[in-house]
Amino acid sequence: MNRLITAVFKYLVRGLIFCAPIGVTIYVLIASFQWLDNLLPLDHYPGVGMAIVLAGLTLTGYIGSSFIVKPIFFSLEKLITKLPLVRIIYSSLKDLISAFVGDKKKFNQPVLVLLNKEASLYKLGFITQQNLDDLGIEEKVAVYLPHSYNFSGDLYIVPRENVTMLNTSATAIMKFIVSGGVVE
Repeated sequence: MNRLITAVFKYLVRGLIFCAPIGVTIYVLIASFQWLDNLLPLDHYPGVGMAIVLAGLTLTGYIGSSFIVKPIFFSLEKLITKLPLVRIIYSSLKDLISAFVGDKKKFNQPVLVLLNKEASLYKLGFITQQNLDDLGIEEKVAVYLPHSYNFSGDLYIVPRENVTMLNTSATAIMKFIVSGGVVE
């Protein structure tokens, strides 16, 4: 009887491992579509809100890339950066988004950082700044160390000699860190 219960429980866990990521992904996609559709009064046409938002973002990116509109966006950004609270929110979000996507990706140099020489303790991360001379810090680099199963991390300032560059894709390292090292 115990073997049967153990086998059933094992299959239940395997089914959960298989179905949970798929189910959560589908749920998030559906919730996102519904949220975007609710922004516009087009209840009879599901998915139109998402299509309009994606088309609008693409059009804004295209227009924003033109030489004529760039000065307008630059002036608007300059105005935004003069507003005290808005400046902090805007610049933080802009830097965070551009760190992951766009032309100025920041998490593209995966490294292995020696945290404790005696214990031979290392952590994976990404160099965010090679030169900290502007801060009055010499011979050190800024390394972002993401947390597993979380959208957070820590910024460490470490001696350059404690950092080993990795010849691996940044995406593979990020997946490895975020999954807690269980991704294959």
